[in-house]
Order: sequence, then structure tokens, then C-alpha cells
Amino acid sequence: MAPFIYEPINTRVIFGAGSLEQVGAEASKIGSRFLILSTPPQLALANQISAMLGPLSAGVHGEAVMHVPVETAQTAIARARSLSVDGLIAAGGGSTTGLAKAIALETELPILAIPTTYAGSEMTPIWGLTQNGVKKTGKDKRVLPRTAIYDPNLTLGLPALMSGVSGLNAIAHCVEGLYSEQANPLVSIMAEEGIRALGQSLPVIVKRPDDIEARSNALYGAWLGGVVLGSVGMALHHKLCHTFGGTFNLPHAETHAIVLPHAVAYNERAAPEAMTRIARALGSSSASQGLFDLLVAIGAPRALKDIGMPVDAGGRVVELTLTNPYYNPAPLIEERLSLLVENAIHGRRPDPIGD
Repeated sequence: MAPFIYEPINTRVIFGAGSLEQVGAEASKIGSRFLILSTPPQLALANQISAMLGPLSAGVHGEAVMHVPVETAQTAIARARSLSVDGLIAAGGGSTTGLAKAIALETELPILAIPTTYAGSEMTPIWGLTQNGVKKTGKDKRVLPRTAIYDPNLTLGLPALMSGVSGLNAIAHCVEGLYSEQANPLVSIMAEEGIRALGQSLPVIVKRPDDIEARSNALYGAWLGGVVLGSVGMALHHKLCHTFGGTFNLPHAETHAIVLPHAVAYNERAAPEAMTRIARALGSSSASQGLFDLLVAIGAPRALKDIGMPVDAGGRVVELTLTNPYYNPAPLIEERLSLLVENAIHGRRPDPIGD
């Protein structure tokens, strides 16, 4: 066995239907005065949590948005300081957790995360901020939530299609963890199990959105995906999605869902062991084709042009990807990247285009 380094994620996890009831007890372990964050659509949940916290709540800030614009983060930081809080509660998906991380990066306030999607951001020390159309990311242990409460009941309101694409976003974490530069045996076990749990549960959720067992399995898979994302580095897929999202403001989960089969096809020949595990977890003979078939099975968009991507902007994406590239098992070659991007923009079935 090759040498490896594994550093566990130090986040307390509370998992199970109804576990939101423990929010007060868990919050009191890390602070005494909290600002509750959400997006505008999750404001009702944030207000519910505020009522549950009673005197522990200093107020609600329901202004989180995708990709964490710097201006949005600055407003939230000022609000947290004006209320003299000593903790943050992020109730929602990756946008809300991302805003909490931006505040923590500046203030070092501890975070209690309550995910309502399968984004996985609550299990990572990764932060992201968007300024002038460019998304910048980094790692800092100060932004890793102290506690995460996973209550599958909170995902029941996530529409079926959004559940599917959010779940594919979580699968992307597992997939790239398998061929990461820092890949190790423990993370690979979690990654394959995460793909299996999500791959089996997402089609069920799309057909039966109120199936709590499927919701629980998907949230379990998303938790594993978050651990993988927080434990090892990512590769080409995440670089592309950060570029599409930050530069063209495409919806985060849908972008990941569409791009993933194409990024995997690019690396299919360069990372055969990882591809075997992905295909096995999906019950498919091919990693890229199995992921594309799952995209079709959940009824998700297949083309980036259908979610707002300009069809003539592929060259800009390739340029930005090559300007500041991530590690990738297959070499980044402009001609091949252009084919990948065009396939994703137009929704074509992916081809193995990397060496």
C-alpha cells in the first residue's frame, strides 16, 4: 500500500429524523448569542430556529445568495458585529453555509450548520467568495463548522428535481475524491459508499419526494461527500464548475450535475481504479455513462445552455481553467477541454476524451 496522510474532520455530527429539536442544547455548547443565517426562501426555517433558541437568538439574517458575493458577505459581517454575537447558525444549503464561512473567516465566530440540501459544505474548511465575476476559494480551519445537525425531515421540502441535482453535486465530491492528488484508502471507502447511497436514493426521491428512508440515505451520502470534500483536494470538475458559476452566475447544483459526467469522461482513461469504483457504486459498466444515465433518470437539465450559459462563451471558460488550473489526473489540453466544455454546454452524451 502506498503511503498516505489522513486528517479527520473535527465536526460534531447529530444525525436523524427530528434531530432539529436538539438545536438549543447543541448551540449552548459553543456560544450564548447567535445570528441565524438563511436565504430568503428559507427565512421561515430561520425564524423557527430563532424561536426554538429563545434568548440564545440575537436575530435572523435571511440574505444569503449563491456564490457568496463579497458585498453580501460584508453586509453580513457588519450585522454580526453590530449584534455582538458569539456564534452563527447556518440553516439551509451551500449558499447559507458559504455566507457563514465568509463571516467566520473575518471574525472567527463558531458555526453550527443545519443543512437542508445535499451540498456538503458543512463538513469542509473550504470557503468561496465571488468578486467581479471571479470566484476565489481557499481552505481555513476557522470556517469549519463546530457542529452539524442532519435532520432528513428538513429535506422533505426540497423539490424533487432540486434534490436530484443537489445529490449529484454531492456525488461530485465523492467522485473527485477517488482520483484526488491526496486520495487515501479511508477517504476512498467513504467516497464509494457515498456514491452508492446517493445513486440508489436519488431516483427514489424524484419519484417519491416524501420517502423519508430515501431522504435519510441521500443525506447520509451527502454527509460522506462533504467529508471527502473536506479531506482531500478536488480536480478539474470543481475548477470548471467554479468558473461556470462564478463567471456566468449559473445555478450551483445544476452546474455540477451537468458537468460531472463530462469531467469524468475526460479523466476516464487516466484514473482507471477510481473509475472502476464509481461504476461499481452506480451499478454501471462505465463511470461517465453511469453518471449521465443518473442525470437522465432524475430528469435534470442536460445542457448548460438550458440553465443560462451563453453558447459562445466556452472559450472563456477554457481560458480561465488553464490560467489557474487545479490538479487533475489527465493533463489539461486546450483542444480536449474545449470539447468537454462544448459537450456540457450542448448536453451531448459524454465521450472519453482524456488520456
